[in-house]
Amino acid sequence: MRQLSALDAQFLHAESATTAAHLAGVAILDAARSPGGAVTRDDVIRLLRERLHLVPALRLRLAEVPFGLDRPYWTEAAGLDVADHVHEVVLPLPGDESQLADEITRIHERRLDRSRPLWEMHLIQGLSGGRAALYTKVHHCAVDGMSGAEILACLLDLTSEIRPVPAPEPPGPPPPAPDPAEMLAVAVARSVSHPARALRSLGRLAADLDAIPLLGALPAARTVAAAARLIIGGDAGLPEMPPLVAPPTPFNGPISARRRFSYGALPLSEVKRVARTFGLSVNDVVMTLCASALRSWLRERDVLPAEPLVAAVPVAVRTAGARGGAEAGAGVGVGNRLSAMIAPLATDVACPLERLRVTGEAMRRAKRRFAAAPATWLDELSAVLPAPVTAVATPAVFRLASIVLPPINLIVSNVPGPQFPLYLCGARVLGYYPMSVLTDMTGGVNITCFSYDGSLGFGVLACPDRVADVWRLMGHLQEAMDELAELAGTADTHPAPPAAPVAAADPPVAVADTVAVTDTDTDAAPSVTVADPVTVPAAPAAADPVPDPVTVPDTATAPIPVTVAVPTPA
Repeated sequence: MRQLSALDAQFLHAESATTAAHLAGVAILDAARSPGGAVTRDDVIRLLRERLHLVPALRLRLAEVPFGLDRPYWTEAAGLDVADHVHEVVLPLPGDESQLADEITRIHERRLDRSRPLWEMHLIQGLSGGRAALYTKVHHCAVDGMSGAEILACLLDLTSEIRPVPAPEPPGPPPPAPDPAEMLAVAVARSVSHPARALRSLGRLAADLDAIPLLGALPAARTVAAAARLIIGGDAGLPEMPPLVAPPTPFNGPISARRRFSYGALPLSEVKRVARTFGLSVNDVVMTLCASALRSWLRERDVLPAEPLVAAVPVAVRTAGARGGAEAGAGVGVGNRLSAMIAPLATDVACPLERLRVTGEAMRRAKRRFAAAPATWLDELSAVLPAPVTAVATPAVFRLASIVLPPINLIVSNVPGPQFPLYLCGARVLGYYPMSVLTDMTGGVNITCFSYDGSLGFGVLACPDRVADVWRLMGHLQEAMDELAELAGTADTHPAPPAAPVAAADPPVAVADTVAVTDTDTDAAPSVTVADPVTVPAAPAAADPVPDPVTVPDTATAPIPVTVAVPTPA
């Protein structure tokens, strides 16, 4: 058995009556043009049964330690039938985007059953134009954004022909059931040694003190962090982070269990054109789009703060050995390997061109800091308190923080995907839109995007008590893209006089022996394993001068490769 890490367990503890901690995404399928003329629930079940051995995260369930004295363990789910996890629903006419979003919202609000493997799939029929949608959710304790994308890749094909995959090795004897007495003995031993581990975590936390939201604004944060890095042998001369305090906004405060979802796609070629024109990265442009959309939404309601909003940007730090769980056996590829950069969103800047410049500078500073010393404060913070205390205290702490002083305003995630079409059950995937987690502490709105086949798909998830008109935010994202595209066109027509050369990119980030964290700035797609052992090689890199060295993920699914008209809510 493999025990959940402190960070994995934190996603379990964060769940409450108002928080469901699963990642999700919806794939839009061109079902009517598939070889069979439709995609059925039986098709999905058949595909899962053929490829379940490639996806360890879907085969495992939690084994709780008696009395909650330690973090749970993963164990193989005996007698697993994937049919119990696959559901089907048909939308009423006309089957438009708004109806799909409403149905997805209802499914997303429901928490997963912890007595079973922590995942579900819902095939949604009746979309206009002969389309269908496959909504997938997996608990965040089992996957992060990148491993969620790998799960999806195992189910996809390069053509409408469903490729056979090597059969799994004959199963050996079933693994023994978790022994409660053994788990209790380990829990007692860990409790005895916990104070020493907590002190080490506090030391490493102190080294990142100036990069932790809210704490980094304390007067002596930089001095304490530099001293701690000297003591533990780190680099005391890291780039300084600006003190960031999240201003009050309608996004922040206690949330309810209700959710609203909107989605849409922007042309990736336009995003790249803006990035090239102004010497920035794709991720810089994405962050500017989010800042512009949020600024417009806040201004409409006359609640725009004078200070910039503060966003957490999840960053994958998954090692090569931790990827591709299909090849490495159970447990590998399961769990979270992520950290976070904290960055200001230039919502306080009125000029869109200046907002783009300020955002680029802020992101470059954050990336240089992360490249020099990848932050581990998420893991260390999760490990400070004993597991029984963390399990009880987390929901209350999150609730209190949302009322007193939220550390951030929201989470913005960007997951790179392949830039060529893929197929599921013979149907072409037209788009893929991701969804992430809302908590009291991280705010009542989350923006996640996923690049696929020439489009940048956005999923906006919100609590309606905080953001009632979530489609309006999606509309503001489209308006922000139009604004930047017009600025780029003007710059192309009337180039500025020569200026001092600007560094095209930071050096590649190497996090210990982590996988190189990279953005979607070039046309080269990341290598994607499709129905193992078929490997899709990376496409040749285009002459794009703005490669971005940081992957920013924390969701798992998402977009239609054309701009989606934003429906007007009834």
